[in-house]
Amino acid sequence: MMKPYALLLAALLSCPVLFAQKPDRVPPEVMRQTYEEVKTPYKYGLIMIPEPGKMIDSPSIFRDNGKWFMTYIVFDGKGYESWLAESADLLHWKTIGRIISFTDGTWDATQKAGYIALQDTEWGGRNAPEPFEGYYWMSYIGGSATGYEAGKLGIGIARTKTPAEAREWERLRGPVLSAEDTDARWFETDVLYKSTIIRDPDLNTGHPFVMFYNAKSKLRPNNRGIERIGMAVSNDMRHWKRFGDQPVIDNGAGITGDAQIVRIGDLWVMFYFGEGWRPGAFDQFACSYDLKNWTRWEGENLISPSESFDNQYAHKPMVLKYDGVVYHFYNAVDKQGNRGLALATSQPVGKSELSY
Repeated sequence: MMKPYALLLAALLSCPVLFAQKPDRVPPEVMRQTYEEVKTPYKYGLIMIPEPGKMIDSPSIFRDNGKWFMTYIVFDGKGYESWLAESADLLHWKTIGRIISFTDGTWDATQKAGYIALQDTEWGGRNAPEPFEGYYWMSYIGGSATGYEAGKLGIGIARTKTPAEAREWERLRGPVLSAEDTDARWFETDVLYKSTIIRDPDLNTGHPFVMFYNAKSKLRPNNRGIERIGMAVSNDMRHWKRFGDQPVIDNGAGITGDAQIVRIGDLWVMFYFGEGWRPGAFDQFACSYDLKNWTRWEGENLISPSESFDNQYAHKPMVLKYDGVVYHFYNAVDKQGNRGLALATSQPVGKSELSY
């Protein structure tokens, strides 16, 4: 006679709903519905422009105690540092200070380009970062060479107890991932670039923390310079290991990078930018049910160059929904090379007063 726990296990194993396999592909009709939900056809304009001789890039936006905050990166000719700005309405921004600065004699001395980690991924949710072990976390591009994305860049981790204050974040001693790691995969043996880290409550990979990052290879000469998006996983935010043997997003040419992840119902949505496999530089998206198998949207770009302030590049997305409006922040570059931060929305919200 079977014991009670054996009867329960047998019943569970016979239940197709509980143990149904998540599909690898997202149906075309779901992809179209997702596009209609996230599209932002109304370009508001520039929200931040750099000081003369500098470039700004890569907005990462979160909410804290009723205010909006943005981390972004500044290139001054020497390298990247990370800064913090605040806003009451997502349209008008004021810089409040630096959060990761140049240092001397460290592996990341001149390159510290940071991006908020563990952001609430619920679409239209709190838009706030989640703490882990009493800290708020950030991943960043790190390196010690001078110049624009120069040298052997890797991925570092930083943390703070006060994400809404312009204080220096505490950094781990060395990179958590590098192109020189012995387990580096074929598509990431040259440089690692921007990363985004989310918490996965469903443990799709068997780990609570999942990182997506873009990288390029110096192997396979016909692949040189191509950037693809790969995955890594962690149990503690400090120790990371690569997941899978292949990139999760690969467009076969140019750049695919700068992922940002949200969750709409049971669907994971990855916003990312492309360049070199369609005209210009633009923002696109992909969808997944399990974070491992991604279906790329093959339709219209979410953002493309079209205005005087972004007629060269319109790329590097940070997308959120608040109070019924979708806000798509991106990096805008004009034909003269001026590089600032811009915004597009799902419905008209006015016109920017900023111009280069």
